[in-house]
Amino acid sequence: MRIFANLDELKAATGEHLGYTPWRRVTQEQVSLFADATDDHQWIHVDAERAAQGPFGTTIAHGYLSLALLPSFMAELIRIEGLKMAVNYGLNKVRFPSPVPVGADIRAGAELLDLKNTPAGKLSSVRVTVEVRDQPRPACVAETLALYITA
Repeated sequence: MRIFANLDELKAATGEHLGYTPWRRVTQEQVSLFADATDDHQWIHVDAERAAQGPFGTTIAHGYLSLALLPSFMAELIRIEGLKMAVNYGLNKVRFPSPVPVGADIRAGAELLDLKNTPAGKLSSVRVTVEVRDQPRPACVAETLALYITA
C-alpha cells in the first residue's frame, strides 16, 4: 500500500503507477451472491453445467462484479492521510476486454491520471486495470473518479 501524507503529495504522483493489489480468487459463491444482489442470473454466471458447454467453458464473473470490486482494490492500493472523507464520484470510460472465469485469480493496478480542484473538494481520476492471472488481456479497465474532502 502506498500512503500519501496529504492531497498535495498525491497530486505530485500524477502520471505514476500506484502499484498492484495482492491476487484474490473469484469464487462461484461470490458470483452467485452478486447475481442475487443484482437479479442478473444469466446462465453464464450461475449455471455451471450449462456454462461448461458454453463459450467460456465455465461460469464467469459478471463484468459489473469486477467493477464493483474497484473500491476495495483502491483501499488496498492507497491511503491518504488527513481526509475528512472520500466519495465515489463516478466513472468515465469502462471496458470489459475479457471474462473472469470462476476460480481465477485477479488483481488490480492503478495509475493516477489527474487530481484537480473543484468547489466540493479535490477530484481524482484513476485508471484501474483488473488483471486475470495468466490471461493476456485485462478483465476490466475503468477510469474511476473520487472526490476527496479535507474540511
